[in-house]
Amino acid sequence: MKTNKIRNWLKTWDEGEFEFAINEDVVQPTTTDNAQSQDLEHPWKTRHVDKIEQKEINIFKKLYPFISTFLCLVIVGFLILTVIDLPTFGSANAPAHNEVMDRYIESGMDETGAVNVVAGVILDYRAFDTLGESHVLFTASIAVFILLLSIIDENEPSLEKEITQKDSLLRSTAFIVVPLVLIYGIYVVLGGHIGPGGGFAGGAVIGGGLILYALSYGFDTLDRIFNLKNYRIIITTALCFYSIAKCYSFFCGANHLETIFTTGTPGMIFSAGLILPLNIAVGVVVALTMYGFYSIFQRGRIG
Repeated sequence: MKTNKIRNWLKTWDEGEFEFAINEDVVQPTTTDNAQSQDLEHPWKTRHVDKIEQKEINIFKKLYPFISTFLCLVIVGFLILTVIDLPTFGSANAPAHNEVMDRYIESGMDETGAVNVVAGVILDYRAFDTLGESHVLFTASIAVFILLLSIIDENEPSLEKEITQKDSLLRSTAFIVVPLVLIYGIYVVLGGHIGPGGGFAGGAVIGGGLILYALSYGFDTLDRIFNLKNYRIIITTALCFYSIAKCYSFFCGANHLETIFTTGTPGMIFSAGLILPLNIAVGVVVALTMYGFYSIFQRGRIG
């Protein structure tokens, strides 16, 4: 009988009608709409939840210094082991001074298929560095979103409607400029392995185009595509693709296995192996992160 009640409460809560106040013996549902009246009728619920939250906070405060110190020591230990095996700083015999640069310049096009040496280094030889940068950008955006969402009042009026309704010159200019900006950003991303450009530069251009469109015409149209759900799916998919693709590439390279991604003909759009799709993934992350920042600052939410 008790199991059936709990199952029914879970089903009701999943439909969005209830929130839970946890007791030691039973789970009591409380409606969100009548929270204040029920708190007056059952004050023990609020007090009990407050005690649980305070207990969890106290446990976290006690464990946090030990866990953070342990993680820092582990990371420092790995860094020390790495530094021990590195050559002496400034040594003329270090590979960075007599092998790496020559390898990048002389063999970069043959090994990566990229005409742009910088793209070959960033997205092939040192692709894991770029993966780390993308994750750092994604983590930073999450931290900013959490902080801003906790202090921004969604009910506070913004200047969005006032700007888009009154500034007809801005809208007329954006009508011409935005498509050109987006096309140029796509060109920079797709041509990053052939000439100057790449995911970071092209993503910044595309992000600027999205911001200009939102500033000129509002967020209604963009929300149909870049709502919060799609925002999460697109960025997560881009990062996961980057990680899986490069892990596959490095696994095959370390074991001297042929990959399905060939270098192709240098100078052609479909060449340079994984560099083109990785540029696209990086460009997506950068563009959506920029647009997400603007959306959060402007109205306190995404989508």
